[in-house]
Amino acid sequence: MKYKSTRGDVTGQTFEEALFTGYAADGGLILPETIPKIDAKELKSWAKLSYVELAKKIVPLFVGEDEIPTSDLSDIIDKAFSRFSVPEVSPIKRLPDGLNVMELFHGPTWSFKDMALSCVGQFIPYFLSKRRKHFNIIVGTSGDTGSSAIEAVRGQKWIDIVVLLPKGRCSQIQELQMTTVIEDNVHVYRVDGSSDDLDAPIKLCFRDNAFTKRHNLSSINSINWARIMVQTVHYIYAYLQMCPSCDKVVQVVVPTGALGNITSGILAREMGVQLEFVCAVTQNDVVARTIQTGNYAIADHVIETLAPAMDIQIPYNMERIWYVLTGGDCKLIKKLMTEFEETGNVMVPKEITEALQKVVVDTFVATDDVIRRTMKRTWEAHEYLVCPHTATGVAYHYQQLQKNPEEKKARIIIATASVIKFEEALQSAAIPFTRDPRVSKLFESKQRYKDMNKEDNWLEMLQEKIEDIDRNRAKE
Repeated sequence: MKYKSTRGDVTGQTFEEALFTGYAADGGLILPETIPKIDAKELKSWAKLSYVELAKKIVPLFVGEDEIPTSDLSDIIDKAFSRFSVPEVSPIKRLPDGLNVMELFHGPTWSFKDMALSCVGQFIPYFLSKRRKHFNIIVGTSGDTGSSAIEAVRGQKWIDIVVLLPKGRCSQIQELQMTTVIEDNVHVYRVDGSSDDLDAPIKLCFRDNAFTKRHNLSSINSINWARIMVQTVHYIYAYLQMCPSCDKVVQVVVPTGALGNITSGILAREMGVQLEFVCAVTQNDVVARTIQTGNYAIADHVIETLAPAMDIQIPYNMERIWYVLTGGDCKLIKKLMTEFEETGNVMVPKEITEALQKVVVDTFVATDDVIRRTMKRTWEAHEYLVCPHTATGVAYHYQQLQKNPEEKKARIIIATASVIKFEEALQSAAIPFTRDPRVSKLFESKQRYKDMNKEDNWLEMLQEKIEDIDRNRAKE
């Protein structure tokens, strides 16, 4: 298996090279040169596998034996999921009226980001310990990625991680999950701006190819291929749990931000799994607008909502989705992305929009009021709590029930995070709750962070920090 950039100027990468590539040197994102296929007979034979057993079938399709031998890969996957709080890893809550919720929040930071980053956090030291090489990881987060990335690599010998979070735009608990980590290899900045704002200096940093190579820069945002790869597992697992006979389409409703999660689902579909998708978004509706109209355009500003991890106006994985749906037309992708990066607006060709609408069959925009009502309804009807992000997907299900009460569609909603991280949303929805002891411990912990203020040069501060890390490493 080899990897290439969506823009075509980087090709022939190994899995190891893809793992350590943030944005490619040409500005694109990494994907496999060919997408592996799963035939129906093989897929059906996996129906009774556990989540971990299934991961051991899927991940080797993307990682050659020559790079990670089977026994080593098995050990990596076992270790990655050993810290999940339930043996099923991703249990499905089956509630009345066809409401099926796949809980992807039982990892160490209570977010679906742990599903992939637990593995990425094992892949990276596997290679670095052999190479005896230090890497600097830069992560921009809208809420959950930062803490999950930190948890995956904290205290590791060969890695330093620099995390930029949007000050005051995460939940307080999300922020504390990052600022209370005091290991020497963890460096947290609170940025006075949105998650889109803080992505700008990160992308500029990676665009400086000489700086990137000199300081061994990488990222484990959803720009990182290994995250997209591992996330295909939970889509295939969801399909097999919902349809073990493998003879019908399963609809997956995905609370959507930067499109990394749904990119994995679309890849699973390309591999041969009968899936269709619904993107549920907040009032930051760029994804819904693009899918429905073909106009990929940044709005004037990011609206702060009860679902902060979805408050994004530049869903950068759209580039990967276009690449897949065009059969790998690098020239077209480069043209579209160049226009978007220069103007903040591009009209997508009709054939791409139509192809996307066949895969993402519907979109749903949830206001804060819809989120509140949905959280409240789910609690009162089922004594089941959903986080504000998951509520956007559940709200779509309720809407469909209202339109067609007799509907029998096989549908599952992705639960992206535990509600314990979002006390503000619970209060806003007037749902009584008792603070989880793990959360109480966060509020009692010492914090360490620095601020990037509006008047600061964020790129300069980021590069100075990386240089400082490497100077200190050289003294060791």
